[in-house]
Amino acid sequence: MFGKIKYKRLFLIVFVVLTGFAGCKTKNQNKKITMTLPEKQISFSEKNHALDNNDNFSPGDRFLCYDTRGTVFNDNIGNCKTIEKIEISTGTETVLYEPESVTGEQAAPGVGAVSWHPSDNKVIFIHGPLVEEIEERGYYGMPNRTGVEVSADGKQTLTKVDMRDISADRPTIPGAHRGGTHRHEYIRNGKRIGFTYDDFLVQNIDRTIGYMEPNTAAPEEYSHYFAVLLKPVEKEKSKPGEIEKAFGDSWVGSAGTMRAFIGKVRNENGIDYDTSLFVADVPENVDITTGSSGDATTYPKPPVGIKIRRLTYSRTVSGIVRGSENGKRIAFLAKDDNGTDQVFLIDSTGSEHSPDPKKQPRQLSHFSSDASFVRWHPQNNWIFAVAGGNIAALYTGENKNFGKTIMLTNDSDNRTELVVSNNGNLLAYNIMVKNQNNHKWYKQIFILNLDWDTLNAVSK
Repeated sequence: MFGKIKYKRLFLIVFVVLTGFAGCKTKNQNKKITMTLPEKQISFSEKNHALDNNDNFSPGDRFLCYDTRGTVFNDNIGNCKTIEKIEISTGTETVLYEPESVTGEQAAPGVGAVSWHPSDNKVIFIHGPLVEEIEERGYYGMPNRTGVEVSADGKQTLTKVDMRDISADRPTIPGAHRGGTHRHEYIRNGKRIGFTYDDFLVQNIDRTIGYMEPNTAAPEEYSHYFAVLLKPVEKEKSKPGEIEKAFGDSWVGSAGTMRAFIGKVRNENGIDYDTSLFVADVPENVDITTGSSGDATTYPKPPVGIKIRRLTYSRTVSGIVRGSENGKRIAFLAKDDNGTDQVFLIDSTGSEHSPDPKKQPRQLSHFSSDASFVRWHPQNNWIFAVAGGNIAALYTGENKNFGKTIMLTNDSDNRTELVVSNNGNLLAYNIMVKNQNNHKWYKQIFILNLDWDTLNAVSK
């Protein structure tokens, strides 16, 4: 199938030169064209292959990792049976981790939301209570899980990353947490790991964000020291401008010094809430051990030196925010004037209230339906998103073609969970496919090779 790309590329480059990508125009007069590229289904086995919009490509882009949630009971991670990888060129699937036993509707242990380490042959994912721990810990749940790493060679060599300690008769062990970590994301050198966090002991405080890193003071038998980046205000008790919940987070840049997130914040009227874009600044020299792990009645506190900045005020932000590889810009989803989720960009040091227009948010997309699954190309000049079930490439260069939109698919086939390869040449995503043997629907993995000669032509 991919052999057709070279011929198609030649045709499309000629098309670019002769027509200038004439097509229907968006609201800001940017042209939008369709450039359908061949896609290929690479998974076929009778199970789900959930990418979960994580960092699924292996170093070198030979494999993709995924979990199999929803294959037996429902889409709850607690019912997921395996963490796996698939070789892109052959479709060969390998189980990387499988618990000895898994429960049914009341789920445990719960494994999923897997991401690949940026340079090492290992993955990180959520792990809940083992079946033999249910009596002590309870079933899988948001405040009942940790992160674990496993080797990606299929030998199931497991490393415990963050410690969970819910003892109520003494202070929490320093460097441990008392709930559940989720959506673990490495920075480029693999040391700092960002995540969302739900506390078990203090439940009148909502979800927040945190990070962890290797430290000699880490709890015994665990590789990383835990800290929150933000202590939210107690539920329903916030004042205007205060954050009650933090979520939808990701790293900005490769150094691990900025983590962007969505904050649920009290509106100025003191009654309603907004969801706005924020950044937590985490200097490289922050001593993570200066954070407090709390106790039975005291919520954890962030390390000394963490600063929180608010970037947007007037639009409802949603989804997962995404920082560019160079750390200069943040992409996020927000409602346009018609109530449709669009892709917006903002300078990572900017603000909606900045006197410099270049530091203010700027709308990138003008879709007729909600955008989702926003991802950057590693060279920082393109963003990919899903709209109407199709994949779009959006040009982010600061010239007349800013916001130029190229629809890479056009059949509304409900593509989800979009991810971009490390070298930027390949997209992977999920599509529900009906199995011919048992007539059940499974989440399968598809890939699409990017035609960079043509994509780059539009930016000139």
